[in-house]
Amino acid sequence: MRYKTVAIVLIAFFTVLFMIDHVSDLGPADPIEDQSYSQTRSLMDTTITISVVGNNETHALEVIDNAFEKMYYVDEIMNNYDNDSEIAVLNKESAVYDADQELIYVINRSKYYSEVSGGAFDISIQPILSLWASKYSPGGTYLDPTPEEINETLELVNHSAILVEGNNIILEEDMAITLGGVAKGYAVDLAIDSMMNDGITSGFVNAGGDGRYIGTKPDGSMWRVGLQNPEKSEDAVTIMDIQDMAVATSGNYERYFSDAAKVSHIADPRTGYSSQNLISATVITDTAMDADALATAVFVLGENDGMEMIEELEGVECLLITPDKNIVRSSGFSGYEIKE
Repeated sequence: MRYKTVAIVLIAFFTVLFMIDHVSDLGPADPIEDQSYSQTRSLMDTTITISVVGNNETHALEVIDNAFEKMYYVDEIMNNYDNDSEIAVLNKESAVYDADQELIYVINRSKYYSEVSGGAFDISIQPILSLWASKYSPGGTYLDPTPEEINETLELVNHSAILVEGNNIILEEDMAITLGGVAKGYAVDLAIDSMMNDGITSGFVNAGGDGRYIGTKPDGSMWRVGLQNPEKSEDAVTIMDIQDMAVATSGNYERYFSDAAKVSHIADPRTGYSSQNLISATVITDTAMDADALATAVFVLGENDGMEMIEELEGVECLLITPDKNIVRSSGFSGYEIKE
């Protein structure tokens, strides 16, 4: 019996030695390589893709969920078509008291864009947009508004009449605002901030062509962003290398195909008519909100005034496609383009 016990001990001993030797042959565990994890959802009247770079799928999906929640939150507050949103209440009641801080920030920032663009960007343009919509909706005349209607409605377009006092926002009677030119960009920025707070250093948020990109792709290269050729949707006018920057485009690509397509979704707050100065304007800058708003402003201003504004702003570049299909770049835009 004693020998049997010794034999069992010796077998166990050599088994442990074998396991130790076997494990040592394997060496240290190989690290899990980074990869991209992405989700695409429909939100804010567009398609939004959020992608994060990491090596833990569970964490990556949690990060993406958190980022989307930020975007849902912006949409709940700033969606004109949701009667319960704060902006809808503001437009109906001409005032919101104890307003959400996000809404206050976006309105104040929007007034800055109005100042730097000389009024080419103005969130109080909603009455003009509503006037045009009423003409080209079922039951409408399907004719342009008369000059008298335009001029009368333009009296309600005045960003300086938007009053922000503490947590209260007040409009003059019959005024209304739209954040269509900034809310999407702001939502992208909040989503990126959420990702970074969750420990992500590389990834992107793309909302219908308006995107912000941080860090690099899993292979260490910059994010590549193509600007669609309005003449051939499968081609790109240019391809950009983007890292820790945002890109946004405003445009009326229908003008490429038909001179009759004169009603753009972007109206000039100074005239009340659809902007016809450019086919598209693409802006690169630090934040998606800035890129979104400035692209709209440049589109309205046109080639000369728009480029002058961009050149005066630090850290902002743009590419324009003119009505005669020429491509015009700001002084530093080519620094982002891939040289083939």
